[in-house]
Amino acid sequence: MPNLVAIVGRPNVGKSTLFNRLTETREAIVDDEAGVTRDRHYGKSSWNGVEFSVVDTGGYIKGSDDIFEEEIRKQVQIAVDESTAIIFMTDITDGVTQFDKDVAAIVRKSKKPVFLAVNKVDNSERHSYAAEFYSLGLGDPYPISSNSGSGTGDLLDVLVKSFPENSGAIEDSGLPKIAIVGRPNVGKSSLTNALLGEERNIVTAIAGTTRDTIHTRYNKFGYDFLLIDTAGMRKKAKVHEDIEFYSVMRTINAIEHSDVCVLMIDATQGIESQDLNIIHLIGKNHKGLVVVVNKWDLVEEKTTMTTKHMEEAIRERTAPFRDYPIIFTSVVEKQRIMKVIEAAMEVYENKSTKIPTSKLNDYFLPLIEHYPPPAQKGKIVKINYVTQIKGTCAFIFFCNSPQYLTDAYKRFLENKFRENFNFYGVPLSFYFRKKNKD
Repeated sequence: MPNLVAIVGRPNVGKSTLFNRLTETREAIVDDEAGVTRDRHYGKSSWNGVEFSVVDTGGYIKGSDDIFEEEIRKQVQIAVDESTAIIFMTDITDGVTQFDKDVAAIVRKSKKPVFLAVNKVDNSERHSYAAEFYSLGLGDPYPISSNSGSGTGDLLDVLVKSFPENSGAIEDSGLPKIAIVGRPNVGKSSLTNALLGEERNIVTAIAGTTRDTIHTRYNKFGYDFLLIDTAGMRKKAKVHEDIEFYSVMRTINAIEHSDVCVLMIDATQGIESQDLNIIHLIGKNHKGLVVVVNKWDLVEEKTTMTTKHMEEAIRERTAPFRDYPIIFTSVVEKQRIMKVIEAAMEVYENKSTKIPTSKLNDYFLPLIEHYPPPAQKGKIVKINYVTQIKGTCAFIFFCNSPQYLTDAYKRFLENKFRENFNFYGVPLSFYFRKKNKD
């Protein structure tokens, strides 16, 4: 099971700087669309060979000054409920504040591992001041400098050791895992209910994970898979939910647990920035994608061109990844629901494709010889060998000078690849590496 780490704390203690260090990012995703930059507050990280995801809660806080601290408290509670572990950040230059005490009171009640990071410890004198933070009752404080990276290694050592050993148990079922994701009120619950119906004899509940992701087995009409429903996750009775942040945490959970994601879009609104955020997450996690345009019955004066124009508008917004199924549905009228399942299972099969190395090279090497990479700064790039990384949809091209390959040529190779091999609905990763000399 994927591990999700939330960084919590009051503003300006260095949460985003630590996030950037852990995820090795320095800038937002390049997209001028308002809202897409929020995606930079979710990232992938690894330490000592252990992979995990990171959420910087600071990126989701809204509100005026008078409700600002209350919003942070809400998000701390949500982070505690939804994550595997918490990094609670404080600031050595401010000492222990009342708000730090309030946050500590929330996280102490949780059964999740909490790691107290005391930031801005940039010299030995400040290091001695960290003892003050024992008063928060969270065990040893970890003095760090998120700016320079000092102390972060010790923090990460204990963090990854806290992850549950049996975290992969749900993966052993061997069944495809399909997640239904999307913004609130696009029809996720309706689709789930329409698929599962009331035929309880053919629906088997699968034990949930530590973060209460719900896996329900769908076994009818010749299909057998686990359905992951973000809308159906347990409600937090004691939390007045910050809807946007809560939906982000649940969406991350569902995507990471899945093989294929069914992204639902409201036909009356079209594709929006938060939909693009979710597609970025799906691509980052190398999951299959099916886009469902729901509430198609509410679109008036439709023609065959209406569908075509909507489809083209969606693909244009998600470029360069355009090669995935788009299905127009009305869940309430049960229109084309089974096509969603058919498409998701087709994408799952495509995602499972293993191409023999000989077949890859038989296709690519003559193509590259006929259309060689353009020379850059007088350097001629020679690609000698192509192979698929085991168990993934990632491919490595070994060449003499990969740094001189242009983005345009890389896109050319991916386009040709998709023309020749069926990876419909699957985000691909192409890596270009210099082959080590024996």
